[in-house]
Amino acid sequence: MRSFVLLLLVFTFSSGYALDIHHYLLPAPKSIEIGEGKLERAFGNIYIPTNEAQYSKPLLNILHSLEETGIKAQLSPVDFNISSSLITSKIDNTLGEEAYKLSISKNDIRLIGGSKIGLYNGLLTIQQIGSFAEEAGYWPTLTIDDEPDFKRRGVMLDISRDKVPTMKTLIDIIDKLASWKINEIQLYTEHTFAYQNHKTVWKDASPMTAEEIIELDAYCQRHFIDLVPNQNSFGHMKRWLKHGEYLHLAELPLPGKTIWGMMSKTSLSPVEPGSLDLMKELYAELLPNFSSQYFNIGCDETVELGVGKSKALCHELGQGRVYLDYVLELKKEIDKYGRSTQFWGDIILHHPKLIPELPKSMVALIWGYEADYPFDKNCQKFKEAGLPYYVCPGTSTWNSIIGRNKNGFANLKNAAINGKKHGATGYLNTNWGDQGHWQPLSVCYPSLLYGAALAWNVDSNVDINIAKHVSIQVFKDKSSQSGEAIINLGNAYLKMDAITSNSNIFHQLLKRNQKSIRTDRWLKNVSKQKTLETIIYINQQLVAFNNASISSSDKEIIILEVNQAAQLALHACNQALAKLETSDGSFSGLPGEKKMELKGELRTLIDSHKTIWLIRNRIGGLSDSAGKMETVLKSYR
Repeated sequence: MRSFVLLLLVFTFSSGYALDIHHYLLPAPKSIEIGEGKLERAFGNIYIPTNEAQYSKPLLNILHSLEETGIKAQLSPVDFNISSSLITSKIDNTLGEEAYKLSISKNDIRLIGGSKIGLYNGLLTIQQIGSFAEEAGYWPTLTIDDEPDFKRRGVMLDISRDKVPTMKTLIDIIDKLASWKINEIQLYTEHTFAYQNHKTVWKDASPMTAEEIIELDAYCQRHFIDLVPNQNSFGHMKRWLKHGEYLHLAELPLPGKTIWGMMSKTSLSPVEPGSLDLMKELYAELLPNFSSQYFNIGCDETVELGVGKSKALCHELGQGRVYLDYVLELKKEIDKYGRSTQFWGDIILHHPKLIPELPKSMVALIWGYEADYPFDKNCQKFKEAGLPYYVCPGTSTWNSIIGRNKNGFANLKNAAINGKKHGATGYLNTNWGDQGHWQPLSVCYPSLLYGAALAWNVDSNVDINIAKHVSIQVFKDKSSQSGEAIINLGNAYLKMDAITSNSNIFHQLLKRNQKSIRTDRWLKNVSKQKTLETIIYINQQLVAFNNASISSSDKEIIILEVNQAAQLALHACNQALAKLETSDGSFSGLPGEKKMELKGELRTLIDSHKTIWLIRNRIGGLSDSAGKMETVLKSYR
């Protein structure tokens, strides 16, 4: 059994706040018992093993927390002969790899981990207790017994729908996710990796480079996070196929009728040999930059399959068989790199008889983003086939501007409960950016936080006070005001009483402006009274948010982002009210003065969108995102 010793100096300090430590622990541990006393040990240093540099960040944060309670301490190399240790830490291989046990008594702190990862998880919890101690002025006595429900706890960030974060933003996100015990991150990629031979595709996208991926991978490793490569390889290839040199690979070079209506140039054709050749080339360049043993090849929403070039083959063999054969060819290529293949499970679920044919080394990703998605039924199908799989809910922030929190929280909870019930290997919370990625990072944090908590332990976290945790963990706000306000903003769509699919009404009012608000299938439910009530509600939440005591390092960015998003939602409401006053419910029927007012309002929001975007994100993709707003503006005629 390997062990090492950590020592530190602690002074008794009286509490100045009536705080609840549970609001500082995220995720909430599997079990916790709070004692009545305080840590009263009076002398020591923090000792760390010199070969475990990845522990340094949480230890430095613990050191800061001690200093805030009047403690003077310093980091030193480990000395195994010191017996006067305040924190003793050891590995017990009888525990689960990520499990840990933590006790704080009046005299010492004891941490036991199932491995060095378990010890790291315990240190993250001590770090959060330290944050409580900074506010309360003392370290409470307690015992914690903790381990995760899901072996793989991930977040997927969409970097292909226009928004590619800067390296600083990615590092900041990783820091937050690591503190919440996330251990897998994916960057959803269609065209945003700088492939050497394919500059035409990414030249305006400010893509991730090989050097940046290597740097990010190393940073993730230091936080016990697996950075999993992600490259869609079948559907969602429009960013490639719109260019002439790749058009010959398209299943539908010209528009054809699909289940989603008339489409073209979104899917590779499996009957074109060049499709597989392209993927082989991309994999050879992409995969060496990652240390992960996994690779997500995507292959979701191949809606053009069987409509174009592969129609005859699909008629002969069946659409499911043609799909599976192509995916298995991709897997053979990935096998050469010693990686396990992940793939989205939506298409194969339409052909359930083929699921048992999937190699047991593949990992299915079962995604669904509505509150009532049938995770219970679909998990069972992969479980019966003996295939490892993840449940993949989402933040529900895309196509929403300010969020869709009630649906998002229910979706995250549904996936966690049924994933645990059926033995899912992983839980991957997806944060998409469809239609221009108009939602800022700040409105995504409530769902990212709640998803991380559920991924760690379902029973202990299903009923946590999300607003309190968002206030403390994200905004560094001692009250719950900022957290409550951001969550309420994300539920403002409910006030409109006009529910839309995979989106909220604010987004649809803008995107469907050319439709009549009286006859369109989604817009026709908008009423004057509900819209007026919603405007009042959004403004109330915005005032509450702006008056909150936010003290996070990115406070200024957060306030800008939230105000921009709220104002864009309010603009959608203003537009709705104007159209409701016309006889036909159309924008064209508005008086010229009103048109000019709304145009000026949106133009100002487009300009601020461009400014705020560049604070956290790269310039590539901004013209596309803002261009979608410009398209709405052009419809104001």
